[in-house]
Amino acid sequence: MTQHTAAAARVRRWTPPWPLDLGLTLRPLRRGPGDPAFRVTADGSVWRASRTPEGPGTLRVASGAGQVVAEAWGPGAEWLLERLPALLGADDDPAAFTPRHRLLHEAHRRHPGLRLTRTGLVLESLIPSVLEQKVTSDEAYRSWRRLLQRHGEPAPGPEPMRVMPTARGWAVIPSWEWHRAGVDSKRSQTIVRAAQVARRLEEATGMELAEASRRLRLIPGIGPWTAAEVLQRSNGAADAVTVGDLHLPRIVGYALTGLRGADDARMLELLSPYEGQRHRACRLIMLSGRIPPRRAPRFAPKDISTI
Repeated sequence: MTQHTAAAARVRRWTPPWPLDLGLTLRPLRRGPGDPAFRVTADGSVWRASRTPEGPGTLRVASGAGQVVAEAWGPGAEWLLERLPALLGADDDPAAFTPRHRLLHEAHRRHPGLRLTRTGLVLESLIPSVLEQKVTSDEAYRSWRRLLQRHGEPAPGPEPMRVMPTARGWAVIPSWEWHRAGVDSKRSQTIVRAAQVARRLEEATGMELAEASRRLRLIPGIGPWTAAEVLQRSNGAADAVTVGDLHLPRIVGYALTGLRGADDARMLELLSPYEGQRHRACRLIMLSGRIPPRRAPRFAPKDISTI
C-alpha cells in the first residue's frame, strides 16, 4: 500500500458569515468512535481523510474567533480546500426552516451553529450506509474500521488515519474478507455493484434530491433509507427523510405528540409542515433530547465473522 509522507500542508482561512458549530455540523460524517477516517483532537480540531476525485487527501479544520482555518495534505488537498465552505454549510439555508412546534423552535434557537454539511462525495457515504443496513451501529462501525484497516491506505499528513479504497479496490475485495469483517453477502454485493458504477453515482451530487435518489436506487440493494442517508451528507439535502428506520419514526412521533408507536406514514404526516426541510427537522428533534424511554431490550448484535 502507498505510504504518504507528512509534506507541508496547504492552508485556507475562511470566515463564515453566520454562526458555525464545527463539531455539530461535521458530526454526521463520523462512523463510530474509532472511525479511521475521522477524528476530533483535544483542541477541538476535526480531521477527515477522504478519497477525492484528485486522489487521497486529509483535511484538518479548526475554528476560533469567528474564523475557520483549514489545512490539507495529499493529492486531494486542493479539492478539499476548494470545497471547504460547502463542507461547513455554505450551501445550506437554515432561514428556510420555520419551526411549527415549540420543541423545534427551542432546539433551533439553542443550536444556531448547526449547518447541513455537503461533502460532494457519494461513495464515501454510500459504503458505510450500506454497512449499516439491518445491523446495529456497533456492528457496522466495526466492519467499517476493519475494511479500512485491511484495504484502505495510510492517509496523507501527520495524523495516523486511513483513506478508504478506490472504487476498484472495493470491487475486488474477496468474499472471505467481507465475511471476516462481519458483512453478509447481500450488503457486500450491493457495495460491489455500487463500486462498479461509482462514476455514475458520483454524478448525483449535481442533481436535485428526487433525481439523485432515483440514481442511487437504480442499484439493487439501495433503497430509500440508504439513499437518504447518503444524500444528507453528499448533497446536504435538507429534505432527505430517512424512511424505513427502526427508531426514527418512534422518536419523531414521541417528540411531536408525546405518543408512542409512530410508523413511517405517521412520521411523514407529522413532518409535512416542514416540507423541504424535513431532514433538518429530524436533526433538531434528535438534538432536543426528547427520546421515548426504552421498553424493549436492545437488538442483539450478531457477528457473522465467527460463523
